[in-house]
Amino acid sequence: MVHWSELRATVAYCPICNGNRVFIRLKDYEIASRCVVCRASAVSESIASVVRSVVLDIGAKDVYELSSRGPLFAYLKNHAKSVTSSEFFFDVAPGDFRDGVQCQDVQKLTYSDSSFDVCTSTEVFEHVPDDAKAFAEMFRVLRGNGILIFTVPLRREHETLVRAVMTPEGQIRHILPAEYHGDPIRDSGRILAFRTYGQDIVEKLSAAGFVDAKIILPADRIPWGYARPVVVAHKGGS
Repeated sequence: MVHWSELRATVAYCPICNGNRVFIRLKDYEIASRCVVCRASAVSESIASVVRSVVLDIGAKDVYELSSRGPLFAYLKNHAKSVTSSEFFFDVAPGDFRDGVQCQDVQKLTYSDSSFDVCTSTEVFEHVPDDAKAFAEMFRVLRGNGILIFTVPLRREHETLVRAVMTPEGQIRHILPAEYHGDPIRDSGRILAFRTYGQDIVEKLSAAGFVDAKIILPADRIPWGYARPVVVAHKGGS
């Protein structure tokens, strides 16, 4: 990954470490930029910054994170009242465990209504076949004043770009050439993106019941201008 002409180092505030840290950029690409201490990417830095600014009393919150690893998960484990985490495994029933990690399908979670104060995720919903069901499930498991905070690839245009759909027969129908993202969980190392979201993602969240959905940028400076937009949706108002 190293491009020697683009190799850079700088000192900046890390919202996950909560202090100034050295950042290394291996090449001019957001995923190639990391905090040398917590190893967070610009995506994790961005969502952690927004979590810190939006959820001021994180130590009193029960959090559901749609991942069982990574710098954001570690930050939540260290600061939240409790953290429930999961992954999606194709060959494991929702609610069951593999190697200590619970399997959940975000389209049909096994958790009870009003289980969590905060739900977080990084780069998940673009890979969910029926994201309307997923957003509805997020709304269901959040408590009355709960908050959903997440990142997804976002285009500047208003309309979400649909790349593939799941047919009623359970087959994937490609509308555009297949786009895959890196995936450390599955053996293939990649996972299909069903869509690239547009600015209308806030409308999709409103349709799921959220009363206040918006796209915001982190307040903290993310090195080399790699700040990612973060979606914040309130169940019961901001």
